[in-house]
Amino acid sequence: MSFLLDTDICSAYLRGNRQVANRVLLHTGGVYINTIVLGELLTWVLRANSPPSRKQGLDKFLRDVTILDVTSDVATKFGEVRAELFDRGLPMPPMDLMIAATALVSNFTLVTHNTGHYRNVPNLRMVDWLIP
Repeated sequence: MSFLLDTDICSAYLRGNRQVANRVLLHTGGVYINTIVLGELLTWVLRANSPPSRKQGLDKFLRDVTILDVTSDVATKFGEVRAELFDRGLPMPPMDLMIAATALVSNFTLVTHNTGHYRNVPNLRMVDWLIP
């Protein structure tokens, strides 16, 4: 089974959450992030007051995951799901939807603590690694 990590799960890992770190280790080779999550993580570590240890932690983390590009297939899935959600009166933040579209196209399970953000995305499998 392969997993796409949401930014909140990556942040928990980078803050030293052992439960998340153990899961990443357990699923070595099957843990992914997309470029949207990478951009969000880089924003956090590159802030003016961010200690150098944050960037070092991110660099270490990136050795344990595979980074997926946002492809035209992901963009197509994004458009399809976004249109459906708009038609149902359930818009969601575009960054979250791009993460969800990546998971759907890749047939991965999305790992997030923010399950409520994604609950309206059809056919999206989710798991929360922050719940024991």
